[in-house]
Amino acid sequence: MKYCQGPLCHTYDTKDRKRGPKGNKVNQTRRRSSFYYLQGNACSLNCANDWFEEFGNRAVDYFGRLTEPKKLEEHNAWRKHRRWNWESPDTYYSYNVATGEERDITEAQYRDNNYTLNT
Repeated sequence: MKYCQGPLCHTYDTKDRKRGPKGNKVNQTRRRSSFYYLQGNACSLNCANDWFEEFGNRAVDYFGRLTEPKKLEEHNAWRKHRRWNWESPDTYYSYNVATGEERDITEAQYRDNNYTLNT
């Protein structure tokens, strides 16, 4: 079980956040085995937004703030795709978003997360 990481989670007034004996109820941070927001760390979109409002700048500074624009160029524009086919085996290919070029690849290359066609 883990707690929601939203810094204001306990301030939202819902029935499932109420804890304590009758007449002395208080709101507590939600506790669950899994969450759906903030990569499994926040119980709601409100809590995820609260977290980013409080910690977003520090996180971006820590992990690396962009100082110049990223560019999509011919050498880094390759994306893996799959052609679904009901009557014959599926085919796999790499597609260059910048040039429109297609190159066939194997299923193993398609499934390999480290394989790229950046040549």
